[in-house]
Order: sequence, then structure tokens, then C-alpha cells
Amino acid sequence: MQDGAPLHKAEETQNLIRDNVPEFIEVDISPQRDNGEWPPNSLDLNVMDYSIWSILEAEACSKPHQSITALKKSLTKAWNNISQDVIDRVVDDFPKRLKKCIEADGGHFENN
Repeated sequence: MQDGAPLHKAEETQNLIRDNVPEFIEVDISPQRDNGEWPPNSLDLNVMDYSIWSILEAEACSKPHQSITALKKSLTKAWNNISQDVIDRVVDDFPKRLKKCIEADGGHFENN
């Protein structure tokens, strides 16, 4: 899942994912267009954005950190504590979430 973030649109990133993900949805990286098939600001369609980051934030950012190293350590620990069941539920919820977004948009972005 890629959004319009510059490093997600990088040609190398696009090629890597296209080569390794069978159902990859492309982002158009040509300078004339900036939309591709995927909505550019699609937080509702990114598992990391709508679910996992909130878990990491709740676990790793509940108290201030004295350094970037301490923050990284806390995030790594929080990441490692996310159970596979939680990840499976988030991934399994994705098709329902996608359908709701298409319905809310009136089906417009499925024509991009």
C-alpha cells in the first residue's frame, strides 16, 4: 500500500513493489500527473496509518524520551509486542475498509 509520499513514489520503490507484490496498486510517478491508481492522501487505506501507528504511539510515546535512540528503542519494543492476531485482524479488516471508502467517495476514485 503506497500513498503519495515522495519516497513511496520513488521509481526504485515502485519497481521493487511491482516486482514482489502481485496485486500492487501503482502510483503514477510521471511529473505531469500525480495521482496514479491510489488516492494520494489515503490514511484510511493504509494499515500502518489507521491502526498500527496508533498502537505504537500508545505504547511507545506515553512518556517523553530523552533521545532519538531511546525513542527508537521504545518503538522497536512496542512493534515487537504487537501480536500476530492483531496484525491479522487489521489486514482482514482492509477489504471492508476499502469498500466503505469507495462507497463514501461515491465510487469516484475507482475510476482513476
